[in-house]
Amino acid sequence: MTESSAAGDVAQEVAALTSAATGNWRRAGVAGAAIGVIAAGAAAGVAIERLTVGRGMRKKARLALDSSGPYGALRGTPGTALADDGTELYYEIDEVEVEETGKAGKGGAKGATDGKAGKASAAAPRRRRLFGRRTPAPVTVVFSHGYCLNQDSWHFQRAALRGLVRTVHWDQRSHGRSARGASQRGPGAVPVTIDQLGRDLKAVIDAAAPEGPLVLVGHSMGGMTIMALADQYPELIGERVVGVAFVGTSSGKLGEVNYGLPLAGVNAVRRVLPGVLKALGSQADLVERGRRATADLFAGLIKRYSFSSKDVDPAVVRFAERLIEGTPIDVVAEFYPAFTDHDKTTALEVFLEVPALILAGVSDLVTPSSHSEAIADLLPDAELVLVPDAGHLVMLEHPEAVTDRLADLLARVGAVPTETNVGTYGTTAQPGS
Repeated sequence: MTESSAAGDVAQEVAALTSAATGNWRRAGVAGAAIGVIAAGAAAGVAIERLTVGRGMRKKARLALDSSGPYGALRGTPGTALADDGTELYYEIDEVEVEETGKAGKGGAKGATDGKAGKASAAAPRRRRLFGRRTPAPVTVVFSHGYCLNQDSWHFQRAALRGLVRTVHWDQRSHGRSARGASQRGPGAVPVTIDQLGRDLKAVIDAAAPEGPLVLVGHSMGGMTIMALADQYPELIGERVVGVAFVGTSSGKLGEVNYGLPLAGVNAVRRVLPGVLKALGSQADLVERGRRATADLFAGLIKRYSFSSKDVDPAVVRFAERLIEGTPIDVVAEFYPAFTDHDKTTALEVFLEVPALILAGVSDLVTPSSHSEAIADLLPDAELVLVPDAGHLVMLEHPEAVTDRLADLLARVGAVPTETNVGTYGTTAQPGS
């Protein structure tokens, strides 16, 4: 079966779901998987016969990885910001703790390293430390995550920076521990927009970092959120933002992305997508059960559209699956239309005088690296880094590359000293590869 024929089969299944209020579990599952892939920034294009290969073994492996994987266990001091529509937005702060000697302590947020978090701190992510800090940085680094992820997607970068610079990690509305969008509920519900996410970020900054310099870091939808913030609050960028990092993101034209599919597959997905989104909104429970029933297909699609390397740690791949699986299917459907309307090209002008990092995986099928190059064309003084053999979740796939360049940006803006050690950290390659 070719990728083109597989995409066609999936499109037929999805179309069948939209024409019936209920369908059999298999059809619901394939539809859920297809839209789940779009949630990871993809579309159906993986050979379906892989469903039957080693299913029992993969299920046992997932259970083993879930019980042993340390990723996503880091926790900070919790807080809640209130969006302009009343949505509660969850965030965590990792403070810089200063020892009596005047040197920064090695700990992160208070009480954040017990239980599973303690295990994570002692595991592989602690292999890299940034040394040389003598006084706490007066800078807060705010991390914004991508579509169908949550703040834990920054696990490696968070582990590297804990105790060295003040950081804020937050969950976008309807994601992670944040509440479902208040504006998206009830009879007067309105669609989610990237502009709304920009206002959400402003609310988080007001609550978690009301004063002092800021470095804004965003991946995918998180980068778009930063652009929306700049578009609506240019004075905040001019007065407080001393650095910005755009990771695997886009300033617009996402409707032209082909997700690595042949033309027929792309056209099929785009043709049925509006009907699928409508169906998913009314059949969320059905689709969620079907999505779980087709976990093997779902996992294969996530890997295809999240990573490029052949030797990514299976625990990291499973971690990405859990992040995406944790996003309800109706939230997936709710957010997707916002990306077609996203266009913040003119807003990037606000960052012309701000030290900037633009980084993307060369093999990103979701927000292709050409979109990062387009951002770099508009910010000619920015550092552009294209990571070979990397997909959309580059910060999980090649964390050492992302953390290294992020640490360099922090050094350039004075958040960490220039002599900071930024050696290898948290490789996700399998042992012996």
